[in-house]
Amino acid sequence: MKVAILSTAYPLRGGIAQFNGLLYREFEKDHEVKMFTFKRQYPNFLFPGETQYVTEDDDADPIPSTEILDTVNPFSYWKTAKEINKYNPDVLITKYWMTFFAPSLGTVLKRSKNAKRISILDNVIPHEKRFFDAPANRYFLKHNDGFVVMSDVVMNDLLSIKPDAKYLRIDHPVYNQFGASIPKDEAIAALNLPKGKKFLLFFGFIRKYKGLDLLIESLNSLDEDYHVIVAGEVYGSFDDYQALIDKHGLQDRVHKFNQYISDEEVKTYFSAADVCMLPYKSATQSGITAIAHHFEMPIIATDVGGLKESIEHQTTGLIVDKADPVEIASSVKAFFNDFDPKAMRTAIRKTNEENTWEKFSKRIIEFAETL
Repeated sequence: MKVAILSTAYPLRGGIAQFNGLLYREFEKDHEVKMFTFKRQYPNFLFPGETQYVTEDDDADPIPSTEILDTVNPFSYWKTAKEINKYNPDVLITKYWMTFFAPSLGTVLKRSKNAKRISILDNVIPHEKRFFDAPANRYFLKHNDGFVVMSDVVMNDLLSIKPDAKYLRIDHPVYNQFGASIPKDEAIAALNLPKGKKFLLFFGFIRKYKGLDLLIESLNSLDEDYHVIVAGEVYGSFDDYQALIDKHGLQDRVHKFNQYISDEEVKTYFSAADVCMLPYKSATQSGITAIAHHFEMPIIATDVGGLKESIEHQTTGLIVDKADPVEIASSVKAFFNDFDPKAMRTAIRKTNEENTWEKFSKRIIEFAETL
């Protein structure tokens, strides 16, 4: 088939760009594919991180892309649609995770000719709600022919708005671009961490709904052998988290790496840790699970959204009944005292065999043929 992808991609950075890059590389093995991306993704004043683009220190895969769509310039919507129509794809794939993108992506899809229009939905109902969410969602969704959902929560959100939606439900594939783990002692030394501790990893962009405050507070119910590694760029301010750390005297037990983590660096953090923590207050799904599974790392996650769909309780990780510091601490103790991490890693390895990019891309093409 002839495939067009319209979404975040290199030279933009972040998990969604990585997802799209891996999908592109898989499609190009058997199909003709072209990537269209943003000329401007967010106005700078709306972007809470340091930069939207890869830097010299990043080792991201340089996916060839056409930088054309400007989310705040309607003239670029029509130009993008014209260029995609000129390419004349059989399938046009977008990725949708925030209603901010509904006007730009929806208009391009509306003006698309001939192609089967499929959106991979990360979120339908956002974590952080805005007054325009409902009309924006309706506008975007109605200009698609089909949808790919990676959790039951997103599937149900989609059907609550568009009951007649045609969709493919498939699990998030495992990220595989980060290389192999390194010896734990080597990783701990590289990060200048204390030896002989139990490390809980909080990885990825730091946003309020992800519950880092709950994880920090959970240390009050854990002895001093338990430490937290915080690795990721802050969206907004770290001040409230730092106030918690200072209030409870946890300066020596919370190890902060508050910057964007390049692909090359990811393995160091996962190799140093014992378990990946997702203490989220709300969620649909998380790409962090796909990274943790790549490193065969067990996950402890709160029972919110679709997180538990990618974690088999007591087999590949633990599910915490509610987003509460004491409950989180109790699950952490249980993980270290009552379960065999090696057995969990073996179970994760078996799960990974099913969630490959090859199978994911093949299922999308098969789905497109039914539309």
